[in-house]
Amino acid sequence: MPPVSADWTSTQHRRSVTWIVALATAALVFDGYDLVVYGTILPILMKDPTQLGAVSAEQAGVLGSYALVGVLIGALLAGAFGDRVGRRKLTLISITWFSVGMAAAAMTHSVTMFGAMRLLTGIGVGGLIATTGAVVAEFAPPSKKNMYNAIVYCGVPLGGVMASLLALLLRDAIGWRGLFWIGALPLVILLPLVLLRLPESPRWLVARGRIDEAQAITARTGIPSPTAEELVVERAGAQKVGFAALATRRYALGTALLGLMSFGGIMLTYGLNTWLPKIMENAGFDAKNSLAFLLVLNGGAIAGVVLASRTADRTGPQRVIVGTFLLAVLSLIVLTLDLPLAVLLGAVAAAGIGGIGTQILIYGFVANYYSTTARAAGVAWCAGFGRLGGIFGPLVGGLILGAGLSSNIAFYIFAGIALLGAGLTVLVPTRHESVATSPSGTHRAAEPAMVTVD
Repeated sequence: MPPVSADWTSTQHRRSVTWIVALATAALVFDGYDLVVYGTILPILMKDPTQLGAVSAEQAGVLGSYALVGVLIGALLAGAFGDRVGRRKLTLISITWFSVGMAAAAMTHSVTMFGAMRLLTGIGVGGLIATTGAVVAEFAPPSKKNMYNAIVYCGVPLGGVMASLLALLLRDAIGWRGLFWIGALPLVILLPLVLLRLPESPRWLVARGRIDEAQAITARTGIPSPTAEELVVERAGAQKVGFAALATRRYALGTALLGLMSFGGIMLTYGLNTWLPKIMENAGFDAKNSLAFLLVLNGGAIAGVVLASRTADRTGPQRVIVGTFLLAVLSLIVLTLDLPLAVLLGAVAAAGIGGIGTQILIYGFVANYYSTTARAAGVAWCAGFGRLGGIFGPLVGGLILGAGLSSNIAFYIFAGIALLGAGLTVLVPTRHESVATSPSGTHRAAEPAMVTVD
């Protein structure tokens, strides 16, 4: 059958990729829900000691960081094993893990147990976030990699929107425990679909020498295996697998810079998601309006990053990420000013693009920066190291508010981090695209290779 377009070898290929993208997006919706729902229940936990016990501002910041410590552990574990055991297995394990963790957190009755279950849940979240970048990079058509990556990782802020809306509508009726039980639903509604519809990556199978299995999946799904030319490009200087490849001359500098960029992006993401409702309450807005700011933050990220990703597919992600980091700087400074509500809402939406949206673009940049044998490790490194920024984000807000200082100080700190992120992005080594011939005879860009190889 002739290809239906330059991007697809067949209608079956397009249908298979659509399923994969939809499932990956749904999984990250619940990941985002898990990580943002804590911010929506934080005022309750701090005001009502009958829930878990007394929770001070400093303790709240620490509790917010436990999940991110788990994400760090989960991402690094995924990086250690993802390039060896495959994308499908880790996706299934991660969905099961974080669903069970959310259910367990809903049944806790002490600060200590709640924190432990948040850490446990974070391990599953980290595994899924790290694995999803590799899945998208290996299944998406070359000319749509950044856009599909943005669509999938928009699941995280979309989960934030869902958490905000459900908190507004249901928090008083079902309580914070009911909101956490909702986060456990993937175990029964998503896992069966992933078992049926998510194949192993043919590109990963070929890279591991399992040619017959890759061909069987290609025949069943229409998803093409990599061409011989693409494999030559990928294997140039990439004899090492997983984390070992990240320390080679081919990747070392880029890996360090991408990790620092991710640190900044995730610090902005979780610092704002955790503390924006409380900061706005302190500024004089009521509880529901404060949650609305969280909704605008995540909604702005979704709308903005989809548009930005289309530009990234045409011009490359590096310039676009510099621009979104600078947008974060500007919007966070605006939030320190005494301006009308409409202007503040616009600044919050722009901060969503510059913080959450930037991190989504970074994931796409990272996933396509590495060869197949190092891809999961590269994404895991950036997701894992970046979580250190996620840990510091909630802690910075907690320390500032706990000390009775102006919330503007937190905004200035976050703006400085965004400015540094823009500078680091400029320094990432340039790449070149190699052109290979697809099985259908049309030309397509192979995955990017570094200019300098071992």
